[in-house]
Amino acid sequence: MKRIAILTAARAEYGLLKPLILALKREVFFAVDIIVTGMHLSPDYGLTYQEIEQDGIDIAKKIPLVMESDTAEGISRTMGSALISFGSYFEQNKPDMLIVLGDRYETIAVCLAATNARIPIAHLYGGETTEGAIDEAYRHAISKMSYLHFTSTNEYRNRVIQLGESPERVFNVGALGIENVFSVPLMSVEDLKESLLVRLDKAYAIVTFHPVTLEDSSAEEQTAELIKAVDAFPEMSFIFTKANADAGGRIINKMIDELVARKSNCIAVTSLGMRRYLSVVKHSVVVIGNSSSGIIEAPSLGVPTVNIGDRQRGRLQADSIINCLPKSKDIKEAINKSLSKEFSEKVKKTINPYGEGRVSDKIVIVIKEHLLRGNINLKKQFYDMNIEAFK
Repeated sequence: MKRIAILTAARAEYGLLKPLILALKREVFFAVDIIVTGMHLSPDYGLTYQEIEQDGIDIAKKIPLVMESDTAEGISRTMGSALISFGSYFEQNKPDMLIVLGDRYETIAVCLAATNARIPIAHLYGGETTEGAIDEAYRHAISKMSYLHFTSTNEYRNRVIQLGESPERVFNVGALGIENVFSVPLMSVEDLKESLLVRLDKAYAIVTFHPVTLEDSSAEEQTAELIKAVDAFPEMSFIFTKANADAGGRIINKMIDELVARKSNCIAVTSLGMRRYLSVVKHSVVVIGNSSSGIIEAPSLGVPTVNIGDRQRGRLQADSIINCLPKSKDIKEAINKSLSKEFSEKVKKTINPYGEGRVSDKIVIVIKEHLLRGNINLKKQFYDMNIEAFK
């Protein structure tokens, strides 16, 4: 039996990983340890480890981190805390493989500790680009530390290979978020009303806005512009999901709380959980903000997205996405366009570039083949592409 550790540090990450966790747990060949850290264990971000427990999934280890602030220094302290804590954990508990998803700063620190412990890493989702976020650099660095790669599109697979990873270890499987869209029974509007304890009688938008972490102190200004745009639609309701623990995230959350206190048509939720989130999106008229879910999941739910600013710049996008500047005028114009009959017809015909689901079983097959075959060689050769072909 091979032991697999799966890392989760944030609410959205767990929601994506859940079908893969369940698929791996069904395999008799694997013992699966869920390692929980980061925002999951912070009261400021909703103690979302409880959602994992409510799903009936055992947590093997909770590793709290120093999360004093979202300044550059504070984030560096969190990363240092993760490197030390996971270095100690891997000294005592050495899994046969570590599975990580994405590009958060906690994740790269854990991957450094795993690399030092010579633990093979399987990475979802390398090769993607988010040019407005520091996660861009973290993601590519994690790819270089990883042995197996699972990408969400063929273009992203090619980019991981471009980083020097052998094509034999890079697999285009599609996005786990799409598997959730097609496999999770979504809640009705009535069920959402009862669950959220709010009225959903009017058309509503769901809003998730994160800091653009490669911009200097823009969170407050850009959130103010977003709020001005929201104020222009008093006939609509707005459900805000709060920002992550990124630099500037606390400023955004404070401004959201202040908005909700003065506007009866706005509510804020620290964490919806994967099923409620997808259900809220499904019944909304538009997704607004700069979250990857507006790019990846929303098109498969038949909902338009207003994508603000540069945080997601560089990602492949469906035709249902409207990009706009982080200015109130541009955001208002984009929202109006998303609500138009003409654009609604376009959304219905959208093809999502991130696949059609059935992702977790593909990943399990690959992991099983490599772990049970027992021929993982961490002395990776750099794969040189034919540069002449690109001239």
